[in-house]
Amino acid sequence: MSDERALALRAAEILYDKKALDIIALDVSHLTVITEYMVICTARNAQQVHSLCDDVEDALAEEGVQLRKKEGQNEGRWAILDYGHLLVHIFHPDERRYYRLERLWDEGTNRIELPFLKEEEEKPFLS
Repeated sequence: MSDERALALRAAEILYDKKALDIIALDVSHLTVITEYMVICTARNAQQVHSLCDDVEDALAEEGVQLRKKEGQNEGRWAILDYGHLLVHIFHPDERRYYRLERLWDEGTNRIELPFLKEEEEKPFLS
């Protein structure tokens, strides 16, 4: 397993532990040059968008992972944490439904299994 893939799994695990919803991790290395992995999740509300951003940023910083850039946290609607090889997208439920980001990047073969998710939690956010 690559370090970048392990980082994507770690970010997803942090989000799961902090009660994020509908978490998916994707290997997009063959689709774009902007990043190799994406983790996408939903927060319950704007406050949780803020909290999840802080939780991921703090936990990964403690593990020595440098955040390159952070966008959108102030509005609490859609935040992006840029770690270079990994982008973490944290959505408010309305924005997740509107943008449907996973439809752009999920080919059906590039989803990374998240071993900590229960089978009933693996249902896609949008049908």
